[in-house]
Amino acid sequence: MAVTSYFMPTRVGSSNSFFHSVEISECEEFICKKREEGLKGLGMMHLFLAAYARTVSQRPGLNRFVRGQRVYKRNNIVCCLTIKKEMALNAPETVVKLALSPTDTITDVYHKLNKLIEENRGEGDGNAMDKFIRLLLHLPGILFKFTVWLLKTMDYFGLLPRFLTDLSPFHGSLFITNLGSLGIPPVAHHLYDFGNVPLFIATGAKRQEYALQKDGSVKELRLMDFTLVCDERICDGHYYASALKYLQKLFKTPEVLDVPPEEVIPDID
Repeated sequence: MAVTSYFMPTRVGSSNSFFHSVEISECEEFICKKREEGLKGLGMMHLFLAAYARTVSQRPGLNRFVRGQRVYKRNNIVCCLTIKKEMALNAPETVVKLALSPTDTITDVYHKLNKLIEENRGEGDGNAMDKFIRLLLHLPGILFKFTVWLLKTMDYFGLLPRFLTDLSPFHGSLFITNLGSLGIPPVAHHLYDFGNVPLFIATGAKRQEYALQKDGSVKELRLMDFTLVCDERICDGHYYASALKYLQKLFKTPEVLDVPPEEVIPDID
C-alpha cells in the first residue's frame, strides 16, 4: 500500500466499486421492535450507520485515508450525509457530519443522527459549512479558482486548519446517501479527489424477490441493494471482502447492535 499511492495518486483513479444486496427481513423485524420500545422513526439509515460503526470496530482498516501519497489511520469515525431541508423538488440541501464511536449501539446512533438532522433543518444557511460555501461563491471566478487550488495544495501537505476540515464534507470516514428514500436504485458514486473520504455508500429502495429453495419451495425475500465505492489504497481486497461479510452478518443478526462490542480492535501502526 505504501507504493500503490504513488502509481495511483488520485482517489478517483484508485477507486473500486462493489454492488451488493442484503436480505433485510430480520432488520425490519428488529426496527419494528425498537420503534415499539420508543425509538420513533428508526429506519434502515440508522441501522446501516450503526452496522458501519460496528464493522469499523472490528475492521479498523476501513477507516484509513490517503493524504500526500501516504496512508494514515484515523482516530475518529465521521460520517457525511446529504439531507434535504424539506421533501420538495427545489428544497435546499446541506451536508451534515455525524461523529460516531466504535462502541455506539443502535440507540446511540439513533439519538445522535436525529439530533443532528433537527439542528440542520432550519431556514437559510443552516450550518457553518453552508455559510462558508456562500462566502466562497461571492468571490470572482479567477479568485475562486485560486482559492480552491490553494486549499487542495494545503490539504495535500496536511496544512488545512482544523476548523476547515471540521466543516468540509470532503473530510471524513464515510459519505453515505439513501436513494431508497427517493424510490430509486443506488448509484456507484465517485469518490472525491479533494479531502480524504475513502468510502462512498449509496443505498437503494427496498424490493421483493422470490428465490427457489432446495426443497422446491419458493421463498419471498426482502432485499436492499447498496453500492460501495472504495479507495483500494487503504487496504487490500481480502480485507474489504472480510469487512463486507462482517457487515452482512450484522444485517442477519441486528440485535447485536443493541449492546456495545465486546472488544474494539485497534488499527496497526
